[in-house]
Amino acid sequence: MNKQIRVMLVEDHPEYREVIQLALEDEADIELADQVGSSERALSVLQNGDRREMPDLILLDLNLPGDSGLDVLPAFRSITPESKIVILTQSGKEADVLRAIREGASGYLMKSSTVTQIVDAIRTVASGGATLDSGVAKYVLDTLQANVKQPELLHSLSQRELEILRLLSEGYVKKEVARQLDISVSSVATYIRRIYEKLDVQNAPAAVSKAYRLGIFSANPDD
Repeated sequence: MNKQIRVMLVEDHPEYREVIQLALEDEADIELADQVGSSERALSVLQNGDRREMPDLILLDLNLPGDSGLDVLPAFRSITPESKIVILTQSGKEADVLRAIREGASGYLMKSSTVTQIVDAIRTVASGGATLDSGVAKYVLDTLQANVKQPELLHSLSQRELEILRLLSEGYVKKEVARQLDISVSSVATYIRRIYEKLDVQNAPAAVSKAYRLGIFSANPDD
């Protein structure tokens, strides 16, 4: 018989813990080894537990009393780096999804997922795969696509356009940009129009926001 997948559930709602417990009871290859109601309790269990009995997978809620799941995710990774982490939450916020993945989560599921989807996700991640709720996968795809497009967009902007974009990000208006760069206001307007066209945006706030999202401001313009 194959080794059981040891699961720790970190969830503060008793009713939902019971749902997961009942769902996993019928799965011969999955064992709900621990279930706790806070991140602090989870950390205590992991820190004081037998290293040979660490969970293979942690189902982690984000909205927990005390420290959130996102806040303690790095600590979990440090204490038990071999344990896979799957977020199981009600939060579909783009920032939460991307941060969880950056912090090392191998999966992100919404609590609206069916029991079958959760069980399948546990098996997938435990075997080395990854899983994303279909409703949040678009965020990740968009971010990956943005990162691919960043070098192309960065090199499509001239040195002068980058200078103007940086000044716009600092709150300067056209007249102030012209004064800073010692060029005419009409020239600034032309550069700004080109920036909008290249970034496919309609105004300065949108241009600045997209530049930050694509990492243009953190890039070295001389590369």
